[in-house]
Amino acid sequence: MNNNYLVIMAGGVGTRFWPFSRTTFPKQFHDVLGTGRTLIQQTADRFEGVCPKENIYVVTGGEYKDLTLEQLPFLSESQVLCEPGRRNTAPCIGYASYKIQKKDPHANIIVAPADHIILKEEEFKRRVNVAIDYASKNDALVTLGIEPTHPNTGYGYIQFNDTEDDVKKVKAFTEKPNLEFAKMFLESGDYAWNAGIFVWSAASITLAFAKYLPEMAEAFNAAQKDFYTDNEVTSLDSAYSRCRSISIDNAIMEKADNVFVVKSDIGWSDLGTWRSVYENSELDNESNSIDGNVLIYDSKRCVVKTPKEKLVVVSGLEGYIVSEFGNVLMICKMEDEQRVKQFVADAKKVGDEYI
Repeated sequence: MNNNYLVIMAGGVGTRFWPFSRTTFPKQFHDVLGTGRTLIQQTADRFEGVCPKENIYVVTGGEYKDLTLEQLPFLSESQVLCEPGRRNTAPCIGYASYKIQKKDPHANIIVAPADHIILKEEEFKRRVNVAIDYASKNDALVTLGIEPTHPNTGYGYIQFNDTEDDVKKVKAFTEKPNLEFAKMFLESGDYAWNAGIFVWSAASITLAFAKYLPEMAEAFNAAQKDFYTDNEVTSLDSAYSRCRSISIDNAIMEKADNVFVVKSDIGWSDLGTWRSVYENSELDNESNSIDGNVLIYDSKRCVVKTPKEKLVVVSGLEGYIVSEFGNVLMICKMEDEQRVKQFVADAKKVGDEYI
């Protein structure tokens, strides 16, 4: 266990979850489902017994360093890795992996987003440990694949060789398919949802960077000598200036021939939209999800998430999102939730303080 390391990716803004998720206070730092723990706290909590707390690293933006340390007070400052800029997940994972490798060349690394929920936590730990065991003994890039429950068009899919083994060879990745293909994938039985949770050894992932992202590998190799020193920030700035913006899926996972998947039934959701919040919330007798000081009448299938210090009265709505945070109140139909990005773009024109 002492060679197991966790990298929590916590740099996103979560635009689709506006106005609750804001540039200054993104969704991973919120208690989205009213559990008493924020999403990033829940993420760290579920790895208890998988890796020591001193082996947990959080990759985020410098503007969120204080929030991260406040919510995860067991972290030292050196465990919060502040990116110089957003470059998607490949540079984020590269930075963390090369830093961990310098500390422990024999490290096993788990990469997890900060803003997902997992309801079956004990089963999750079992599946992660299966992945760690395999990755520690093989040159393998392992991902957790979620057993699909319906033909979701909002997730990426992983096709695998359907053997009896716990760890299955990946045949192909498919980005968000249309409904017809999603139905075919579900019926075939040899596809899983891509959860964006990865497990590999430090040696395997840095080898993959060298093979598929040589410029990025060269940049991080040059910076690695200064990690854990006073020169880290300067060297990291230089490395990031040489990194293009690309996801780890596009850059490595879709190209590599040593990718494996561990099928997992873990009660997973990426909690990416208001609808996913609704689907993962406790509902009242009229199928409303309520979080706040709310009086609700003659309303069905609504999400209401408002400040507890404000009394909110909702009457006569069906299928609506009512959300207030800070200086923004949003009321829109649930079916229009894909327009939230447009709302954010228009709000930015009014003033940066609204996003």
